[in-house]
Amino acid sequence: MADKAEKQSELMDWYGKLPARRVDLVGDYAGQELFIVEGDGLLLRCFDDPKLDLVDGFQLLHAAYAVEQFLQGLIQRKSNFHIVFFDIHHDLCIPRGSPSALKSQYLLARAIIIRHLAVHLPSTHPAIRVHTFSSTLEPAFQEYLKASGAYFVMTHDGANPLPVDKDPRLSERPGLNLDSIEKQELQRRTKFRTTILDLINLGYNIALIDGLEWMDTKVGITSFPRLHGFIGEFAKVAKGLLQNPEWEDTCRRLLATIWSELNKFPAGQFLSDGLQEELETFARIISIQGELADKLTKRSKPTESEETSSAELGSVDGKKLYILPFSHSVFDKHLKPITVSLQNSKDPSSRSMKVFQEVSHWHNAKRRLDPKASQPLSTWDQKRAMRRNQFFMAEMAGYAASLTGVTGKTLEPELITVSEEAKPMKLPKGGSSARAMIDANKASKGGGKADKTLAAWKTVRINLDAERSLQSRFRKTKSYLRDLPDEKKDVLQAEVEYYMICTLLKMYRILSKQSEMESGAQADGVIALIFNMIRELPNARGLTKTIVSQVNTIIRALKLPDPGFSLVDNDRKLSFEADLRLGEIQAIASAHREFQLLHCGPYMDRNLDSAPDARVKSFNPDGWQRKVLDELDAERSIFVVAPTSAGKTFISFYAMERILRKNDDSVLVYVAPTKALVNQIGAEIQARFKKNYRHAGNSVWAIHTRDYRINNPSGCQILVTVPHILQIMLLSPSNAKSWSKKIKCIIFDEIHCIGQAEDGVVWEQLLLLAPCPIIALSATIGNPSQFNSWLTSTQRSSGFDLSMITHQHRYSDLRKFIYNPPAEFAFNGLPEPSFATLGLDGLQGLTYVHPVASLVNKSRGMPQDLSLEARDCLLLWQSMCKYQTDDYSVSEDLNPDRLPQVIRKVDIIEWENKLKTLLKSWMVEEGSPFDKIVAELSKPIEKAERPKSYRTRVEEGSVTTKATAVDADDLYSSTLPLLCQLQSRGALPAILFNYDRSKCEGICRTIMKQLKDAENAFKASSPAWKAKIRGYEQYLKDKSKHNPTKGPAMKKKGKTNDDEGTSKADKMQDAASEEVNPYANFDPDAAVDGFHFANIAKAEAKELAAIHKELIRRDLPAWLMESLTRGIGVHHAGMNRKYRQAVEMLFRKGFLRVVIATGTLALGINMPCATVVFSGDSVFLTALNFRQAAGRAGRRGFDLLGNVVFQNITTAKVCRLLSSRLPDLTGHFPVTTTLVLRLFTLLHESGNSKFAVDAINSLLSQPRLYLDGPAFKDQVLHHLRFSIEYLRRHDLLSAEGVPLNFAGLTSHLYYTENSSFALNALIKEGYFHELCSDIETAESRVLRDLMIVMAHLFGRRPCRHSDQEYIEEIVKRSPSVVFLPQLPKAAARILQQHNQQTLRIFSTYVRTFVDQHIDSPDRVLPVTGLSVGGNNDALAPSFLKSLPSTKIRSPFVALSGHGDDDFSSIADLCRTVRSGVFLEENVIPHLDIYPDETETPLNAYLYDFYMHGDVDALERANGVRKSDVWFLLNDFSLVLATIQTSLAHFMKIPDTATDMEDLVGGGDEGNTKDEDQFVDSGYGSTASSVSDGPASNTASTFILPDRSSAKGKGKKKVEESWEEAADADAQAEEDAAAWDQDDSEDDDEGGPQTAKELEQGFLRIYRSFSRLKEEFDRKFRAMFA
Repeated sequence: MADKAEKQSELMDWYGKLPARRVDLVGDYAGQELFIVEGDGLLLRCFDDPKLDLVDGFQLLHAAYAVEQFLQGLIQRKSNFHIVFFDIHHDLCIPRGSPSALKSQYLLARAIIIRHLAVHLPSTHPAIRVHTFSSTLEPAFQEYLKASGAYFVMTHDGANPLPVDKDPRLSERPGLNLDSIEKQELQRRTKFRTTILDLINLGYNIALIDGLEWMDTKVGITSFPRLHGFIGEFAKVAKGLLQNPEWEDTCRRLLATIWSELNKFPAGQFLSDGLQEELETFARIISIQGELADKLTKRSKPTESEETSSAELGSVDGKKLYILPFSHSVFDKHLKPITVSLQNSKDPSSRSMKVFQEVSHWHNAKRRLDPKASQPLSTWDQKRAMRRNQFFMAEMAGYAASLTGVTGKTLEPELITVSEEAKPMKLPKGGSSARAMIDANKASKGGGKADKTLAAWKTVRINLDAERSLQSRFRKTKSYLRDLPDEKKDVLQAEVEYYMICTLLKMYRILSKQSEMESGAQADGVIALIFNMIRELPNARGLTKTIVSQVNTIIRALKLPDPGFSLVDNDRKLSFEADLRLGEIQAIASAHREFQLLHCGPYMDRNLDSAPDARVKSFNPDGWQRKVLDELDAERSIFVVAPTSAGKTFISFYAMERILRKNDDSVLVYVAPTKALVNQIGAEIQARFKKNYRHAGNSVWAIHTRDYRINNPSGCQILVTVPHILQIMLLSPSNAKSWSKKIKCIIFDEIHCIGQAEDGVVWEQLLLLAPCPIIALSATIGNPSQFNSWLTSTQRSSGFDLSMITHQHRYSDLRKFIYNPPAEFAFNGLPEPSFATLGLDGLQGLTYVHPVASLVNKSRGMPQDLSLEARDCLLLWQSMCKYQTDDYSVSEDLNPDRLPQVIRKVDIIEWENKLKTLLKSWMVEEGSPFDKIVAELSKPIEKAERPKSYRTRVEEGSVTTKATAVDADDLYSSTLPLLCQLQSRGALPAILFNYDRSKCEGICRTIMKQLKDAENAFKASSPAWKAKIRGYEQYLKDKSKHNPTKGPAMKKKGKTNDDEGTSKADKMQDAASEEVNPYANFDPDAAVDGFHFANIAKAEAKELAAIHKELIRRDLPAWLMESLTRGIGVHHAGMNRKYRQAVEMLFRKGFLRVVIATGTLALGINMPCATVVFSGDSVFLTALNFRQAAGRAGRRGFDLLGNVVFQNITTAKVCRLLSSRLPDLTGHFPVTTTLVLRLFTLLHESGNSKFAVDAINSLLSQPRLYLDGPAFKDQVLHHLRFSIEYLRRHDLLSAEGVPLNFAGLTSHLYYTENSSFALNALIKEGYFHELCSDIETAESRVLRDLMIVMAHLFGRRPCRHSDQEYIEEIVKRSPSVVFLPQLPKAAARILQQHNQQTLRIFSTYVRTFVDQHIDSPDRVLPVTGLSVGGNNDALAPSFLKSLPSTKIRSPFVALSGHGDDDFSSIADLCRTVRSGVFLEENVIPHLDIYPDETETPLNAYLYDFYMHGDVDALERANGVRKSDVWFLLNDFSLVLATIQTSLAHFMKIPDTATDMEDLVGGGDEGNTKDEDQFVDSGYGSTASSVSDGPASNTASTFILPDRSSAKGKGKKKVEESWEEAADADAQAEEDAAAWDQDDSEDDDEGGPQTAKELEQGFLRIYRSFSRLKEEFDRKFRAMFA
């Protein structure tokens, strides 16, 4: 027993330490992947529902419905799952406290439901399979796991948020043995957690079914049903019969029939005649006619007087509430189909009248971008703003300089002038003949220039010949050719390319003489490069007969295919003597087609119907790209789906150029998902375009995000922003008649972000609100056709046509490898990179992964984007031929010998499609060779062994570093060996993706330490280094001796004493000698070559020094600064903005060659690299994120092939990532209550402007991505009408649609919905007036209580159910309380009343909708589709009393005795509503209050931080990841700032003219002010946050009341520092106090609460929130000081 208890304790301790994360199960985690739902955890959740009666009434049909309702929630979200039951878990589904004598009825229900699902699911959802195993250790289950390829298991952990001794449902039952129940609970937890342990040991992740929240509909905690003694006895017998194989046929048929008919009785349905007599006898036996029938019929049966009309809201104090009257000209036509009974007047509570009698007239105070209300800036502010803009533009220029075009050259801005409508320009007739005429004309005029060009080339060539390294010679020649002007290329291109071929030929000759082991891969790479250059040579300018003749000789000697030279008439003697010696070289060993497929795939001609187009200057666009341009020229909307590197980028810039050329007023908005991408696009626009404007204040572009602006957002032609800001601007009344009408195009980049859980609804709303054609771009959409159909409908309803244009092929292929680190590693410096070797094949520890080898799970099928390069196709064809049979043969048409002599990429694509089509047909056929093919192509992975050791270069004479053991599971240990391998193959630069911020930093620090330790060892032992140091010391001595002679005493003749010393010639001589001296630029403290990854030739020392200076002033850690000097960067959202920008710039320039990043670099950012490494697994490494991140590899214009490496990721996960389908895009419920309020604000304050009216009509008439179809449109409109009803009843909207009272505050907190409505309820009912009344006398208590309330409302994070088990131990060792204290009773009461009123409103919504739109009965189970019951109530047996039918509650739930009038909560309403009604719990304005409405306490992390300010405690006790703390606290600080500013606007307090758009959280505000200090002090190139310049019209200023107009000048929008911000807040309080003093001099007479008293109350609320924010931000700043 002691041993068992000890093991249980160890298990619980282990489970308590498991790290947990909240993720979107489908979007962030599973996608389309198969997962397992553990059956008994599912049943426990459903059986625990307090609405379910499995005891008194044994409502089995309700239980089955509850199970299917949960499964339906997964199915609606397109989840892919199986259900697995374990016999060993059979009793885990029994709810807490169930007596052992009654458990058999739950086991019977379990057996029936398992049988029900197994029999009926295959007909409706064949993909959902039901399995039963004895335990997780059963071999059959192990085999099932392998065969199914399940990704993770969703199970219960046996936890309950309520301790046994605090469970109110147990305390209601006297006589229970709580100790015995606790033992049962411990056994349950032990079994579930043992299963979790087993599954984790098997390599599976776990998702908890308890506490699960839906993406849009939250699923709360269920309660426990009562128990009854009778049916248990019957259940024992029935369960045994069901499971008895001897009674398989008879018993199952009989019992299934009996229970099927029994479950019809409570709904009042009829019996079949054959069972009538038998059932009456059976009923008498079980006493169903007596006591049980009475119990069933006594529950909640309404009387006739309780039947309410369709528009009633229930009753308050005996008075029925009806729908309040409402009418608005714009909304009325949409709401016309909805019929409701109206109430003529409202009788609000007296408390509401008290609070709002003075201020109820107030209308929303938002005044965004209103030039008439702007206060002029002071002279100082104007200069400061101008300086800030100058600094920022300088920074953007530097950022833009790191961006390159298609050819790899730095972008040069083009001067744009306004012209006629941009039209596609046609090429001159004649095509190539016209080009030939032009070339001939140039040749006739340029004879003399040609001679000079050839002479210059001869000089260059002599220097190249002197280059000892052939690799260096080739690279320098390539650079020379690239930089040649076009007129010189006309003369030299062919000869220079032939010189490069000769250089490669000499290199190949040397490699051919070496052993295969030494040179095999490199020799193949060189010959492939030779063939590529020969293939391209016919297109070179200046081709001569001599070159063609000699190249043909090389082709024959190497047995390469002839590229097809056309006849050449021109000829001249080469300026060099080609050293061919063809007799000394080896021809290719294989047939030339096989050689091309194996080695030349990356070099193949990628021309996919490309053609010149005058609209594109830098390259010849492909056919799909020209089609895009045609659609843009026709001003139609487009939806483009193309992989990364396919060439989508130029689409956006072509659209921008069209707008700029059109006029000076049209606006294009570019919407990006991240601020990093916003900054990049802004910089690229800066680099591409410039334009002169006639009017001051206009600009080509501007950036607008929440925390900074650059240029004037309303005065630019190209606005780059994020979705939230564009939504704010489109819904801004002041923009409706001006800026919004100018928008001619909106680009939605990374449009797949519409599927995100957090911001996706904003994307969807923007697409519905768009007043112009759109451009939607994405590389990763799982259901493009379905999404296109929706987009087309939305655009058509707005009057625009939309075309979908797709392209499936990357420009450069991706080759995947799995990395297996060596057992030992000795680092002695970075190896030298090899030449002309593409890919990582043959490197120690790197195993090539054939894409088809990932298709181990045939049930997933083959993803559409599974791509095969040329080599992959050849290996697949060879394998298919090897295993083909008579029934499954490979057509001769697939033989690669049928391919052209010179193979192009388009030929490979055609061949690939044919091979995949055949393979797909084999994939679904049993008995086909498919499995053998996958096994054959998987052999390299299976045979891969871990290398024993790996040593890098060793300098002769130096002491080698001792080899150290490498932990294969430790990323810190295995990353440097991997980077060395990449370096050896020339596969840098690389981005290492790890989704843990702390791991990113840890990897960087570890690499830094390893480099420095090895460098120190090298310096201590290297003779060459010691000699260099001696030489440097001697140089310093000589220099110190020589320098004094350069004073006045060394003046030359003719110079007077007035001269400064040395002459200009002397200075030039000295400078020249300095340059010649090898020690002139030597720095002994700099990183030694071989011990850093930086490419020092890619960045100037002056530029690096400037970056270093700026970063030093930002107090960055020293290791981060040093890592940059060694060519390593870290990039994640928690890093300093300036540092991140520096990393991006230096990486693009090529100086940094290793960057370790989270997903911040995966989404659209221009950070191309040669290799992407997925460094460690993560729940966030999904099919979508994998494709996004992998797309960074293979730089167009730089890399012919991209490498993808999996480090410390299981083979199973690799195969899953490669073979998984992209998730389908699903939308959201777009019409939220906050959006409705914001729409009314837009209409009212814009005077029903045309833009506003069109926006509302567009939003309400278009289809929804999530809810399409006429029926759902009716539901959206009903939801709209009752959202209006909610706003009316909470004094936020008038009967005419005028926003009232705190509509502004509620609207500004739109991103916190539904918390903002709870805040409004507390203000409305006067809670804050009472709480804050003592702010001057009991400030500490008031602020503490206020913080508790705010923590209940905002930033809510539920605790895990199991947290309660460990809370005492955690709290003892931590300053945190972890569980948020309960709300003050007064606040809880108000919010509960608010929830109840909201419940009545939306119950009426459902009733009204059902009355008007639903006629069919609700008697079909949601998943199996079984129809239950009959159609004639009159035929029901007379001895059975039936419950009344329900209208809005599901009759399946009503079986347990619940009617339409006893909904306990909004969650109850949403989860038990009848079918045909779509009701989203999270879009109904309410918050569940702990502990009355939810049993799960909230995490007290905000309150705890306010009390102790200890970040470590938040991570250790509260379970908040340290990397998330800053963002969570910053969000809360933003909420406080919004409330504070809204209150000030509401009361027109002086000196509070801050625009809502300018509000930021304390963390962002601190960063902004830190940046501003650099601007003011003259350091740095810019600040990160920039106000508009003096000509800007974007500042929003509040109009002050007359009586306070002399109370000082308006406060600046952004203070200079944290201290100034505090001073400004103090000044605002002084002004408020002065205003209060003014009021005290007025007449003091009034009613119970006068206007003056109300104003004073609001002033105290304002002060309280101001002080709370000040104190919170003070601790926030101290935390990150």
